[in-house]
Amino acid sequence: MNQITEMLLTIAMGVVGVAILALIVSKNSNTAGVIQASASGFGNVLDVAISPVTGATTAPNLAYPGGMGTGNVFGGFSPSPVVNMYG
Repeated sequence: MNQITEMLLTIAMGVVGVAILALIVSKNSNTAGVIQASASGFGNVLDVAISPVTGATTAPNLAYPGGMGTGNVFGGFSPSPVVNMYG
């Protein structure tokens, strides 16, 4: 019974791995945008976490690739500076 469970889990993990790889390399996926948005979100979380120690208060960076307000209507990366809301 243990070998059957291990075999089924191995097959399931292989199928999931192939599906993830297909999503990453697909022309329809926006892999770069997802990575940039994740990194930006993580940076925002870090900024908020250290603000009580540093005393810095900054607005979250909401400039995601291809998003409205980035100044880049054709998509891609458009970095924006962090703006101090209180100073």
